[in-house]
Amino acid sequence: MELGLYTFADVDPNPQDGKGPEAARRLKNLLEEIELADQVGLDVFGLGEHHRPDYAVSSPSTVLAAAAVRTKNIRLTSAVSVLSSDDPVRVFQQFSTVDLLSGGRAEIMAGRGSFIESFPLFGYDLGDYDQLFAEKLDLLLAIRDGEHVTWEGEMRPPIHGRGVYPRPLQERLPVWVAVGGTPQSVARAGALGLPVALAIIGGEYPRFASLFQLYREAARRAGQDISKLATSINVHGFIADTTQEAADRFYGPQAEVMNRIGRERGWGPTSRAHYDQARGPTGNLFVGDPERVAEKIVAAHKVFGNDRFLLQMAIGPMPHGEIMRGIELYGTRVAPLVRKELTGSSDGAKPAA
Repeated sequence: MELGLYTFADVDPNPQDGKGPEAARRLKNLLEEIELADQVGLDVFGLGEHHRPDYAVSSPSTVLAAAAVRTKNIRLTSAVSVLSSDDPVRVFQQFSTVDLLSGGRAEIMAGRGSFIESFPLFGYDLGDYDQLFAEKLDLLLAIRDGEHVTWEGEMRPPIHGRGVYPRPLQERLPVWVAVGGTPQSVARAGALGLPVALAIIGGEYPRFASLFQLYREAARRAGQDISKLATSINVHGFIADTTQEAADRFYGPQAEVMNRIGRERGWGPTSRAHYDQARGPTGNLFVGDPERVAEKIVAAHKVFGNDRFLLQMAIGPMPHGEIMRGIELYGTRVAPLVRKELTGSSDGAKPAA
């Protein structure tokens, strides 16, 4: 199983010295975090796309291109690219460029987006939410699968036999579909035979296992080779030297972000009691010392059979130094424990790709 990280590059939406300096600091720190993740042997780093004052990354491919030339082995993916409000031609070109710069380590994680700011920003009607994603995903796959593209839909002008360049170093640029628990999205990914990444940000994680069952059944009915399907779970969590330290340090930033989003969406406020419950054996938060987090990752793998596990530690106002320590522990202590348990290797080596 691949182990990695993802983040949305959170920033203070009301910084004292201005949004530019705040974003510059966060991007500098972010590149250091990606570089460290590569150095300690993690497999994947993902960057989400947002168009809000509380996040620094609206163009994941730009930041991933910078990371590509500072890293050697780690795979670099969006998490997610909001495909519905973007142009699939440009998305493909951007990530092909990242692939070339990285020596074949780029991926796209396409999704409809958990926020809606990009739709009016780029002139799209939210009423076309589902159709936009379905058509643009179809076009992205057509571009991925052939150098010259002939395609026609309702939401974008047609393409008649045009070449799309540059082509990636990888024979087929990996395209994942990111879902947030909607059965229709999971079934669509399965029918298309695409790998799926499931975000679990609330509730007991085992209750989401049925979505992967639906995914595999949809793939089987569509005639896809189930043995070639890949799945990821993407969760929030934090690793520190002790479980108490991890719990105390992560609570404030996690609560701040979830309460901010909750006020926008009508959710009730979170509390320390709710947070501590979510840290439990089957809760959605993976927070603790290396041994506890490794144990929980392995337990979740037994439920899901997932091929990838991505952890969001850099959330809200988490200090950069604490994130760096968490990444170090993840790569040097958590990952070997998980790999040893799942592969039976006495040295905890990575499984072969």
